[in-house]
Amino acid sequence: MVITLQQRARGALAGLAVGDALGGPTEGKTAADIQRLWGTVTDFLSDNQKWSDDTEYALFCARMLLQYGRGLSSENVAEAYMRDIIHGANEFKGAGFSEIMAINNLRAGLRPPASGQHLHSWSDGLAMRVAPYGIVAAGDCAFAAHLAAEDGSVTQHGEGIFSGQVVAAAIAAAMDNAALDDIIRLSLQTIPGDSWTARSITCAVNIGLSASTVWDAIPRLAHEIPCSAYYWSDLGPEAVGLAFGVVAASRSDFHDAVLGGVNVGRDTDTVAAIAGAVCGAMHGVDAIPDRWLSRMGRAEGRCIRTVNGMDIIETADALAVLAEEWKSR
Repeated sequence: MVITLQQRARGALAGLAVGDALGGPTEGKTAADIQRLWGTVTDFLSDNQKWSDDTEYALFCARMLLQYGRGLSSENVAEAYMRDIIHGANEFKGAGFSEIMAINNLRAGLRPPASGQHLHSWSDGLAMRVAPYGIVAAGDCAFAAHLAAEDGSVTQHGEGIFSGQVVAAAIAAAMDNAALDDIIRLSLQTIPGDSWTARSITCAVNIGLSASTVWDAIPRLAHEIPCSAYYWSDLGPEAVGLAFGVVAASRSDFHDAVLGGVNVGRDTDTVAAIAGAVCGAMHGVDAIPDRWLSRMGRAEGRCIRTVNGMDIIETADALAVLAEEWKSR
């Protein structure tokens, strides 16, 4: 069965939103805490679970792409932040540390890359939102990583940018029907091999591939990948490593990869969102269970008011059109 670019785009963006929403209740908890509180989380825990800043920032990235196109630059991103996020009507509800600190830097007059050079520049704030860059750069991992770096220089630095680049590249490879081992190989080629992000991914993938199921992999992933001595759980290399680990352990099965991300602990909404975006791009929107997909719809703008009313599927379709245009060049 042929999976179209449109189906893959829908799978990537909806997969991100599904993982984000499913992982909300377990965010910030350890795998042991999750097991103690809920056993194994296999579905939504309540009827009112919604996606968070992960999805709204991804929609914001999509909005910028649709406005600026292939030439999206760090200056465009900074202008969009100044115009649409740093605004009296926007209260930054739900934004991560990296975004808040970058916003403060932009308000103080700094511009990229200086705006992204702060104490939380290593966070997963970029990795959580880069799916649109992977979608439009289908088959071009280097260009996906380039777009991620342009965006990331506004809010991140170093490992925070690497972790976003590798996710964008993985989605670009998946959008081009690459196999799992090729997705991992091609995405790792876009970042320094001696980086913390690359080492984390390599270790996590080895754990995942050595396990028979994602559930068998979770104890080792939860023990070996997180920097548990650090209080906050939004470390980019950690979240990306865990995401690649559950994707590898599940053999890219959408259902198991996302639930692995939900149950592995730490920044679970981001881990599950990344896993969902990669597997959604690989297998298309039909891989997402209907009971999960039906809960996705239009953004409410709870974190970024500019994205209020944006529809996941409609936005994915618009990005797929860009991807088709760019592939034909």
